[in-house]
Amino acid sequence: MLAGDEIQQNLAGAWRLMLGKADGLRLLDLSADGFWNSFFAILVAAPALIVGWVGVSDELSLQGPALVGRFGIILRLAMIDIGAWVVPLAAFALVASRAGVGDRFVHYVVASNWASAIIAWLMLPAALIRMLLPTAQDLITLVSLLLFGLSMVLSWRMTNAVIGKGTAVGSAVFAAMFVVSLIVLLSLQALFGIYVPQ
Repeated sequence: MLAGDEIQQNLAGAWRLMLGKADGLRLLDLSADGFWNSFFAILVAAPALIVGWVGVSDELSLQGPALVGRFGIILRLAMIDIGAWVVPLAAFALVASRAGVGDRFVHYVVASNWASAIIAWLMLPAALIRMLLPTAQDLITLVSLLLFGLSMVLSWRMTNAVIGKGTAVGSAVFAAMFVVSLIVLLSLQALFGIYVPQ
């Protein structure tokens, strides 16, 4: 388990990268241990993610008998989100060298993992509104869209800062990872029989 100061340092590095500052890489642990330890970010993000899963499970449990059992719904939502987090990184591992960014693979995975934890917490207000005010659909949609847009900008900046090969290459990596993540997310939702209300 990582110490609190190590977690804080990695999050600080990821945040600087999300602001477009390449010196954030110096705060990240890019060693072999640091690579694997960066997946601890899933646990850092877990409390915020759980709030989202609970809010969505409330809506799904009202949709009919096909989705029975709140814990089962939350478990499936967890598998979908974790799959959508990890599978695109595995896909990136397969193509990074051929795409000319193999030397930045470790940097990207470490930064992306910690940045994803930050984004999970960034999205928390929308999840809280969904859970506490489920009938305020317009507010939920507005807040969700604003936070999603902000998270995309921050992710794009992080990707460009980490890849470090110019805006065109960084943007291509960002777009490819976004598309793969979306495909994985939708595929896992279909596999687990979950339709998440938007």
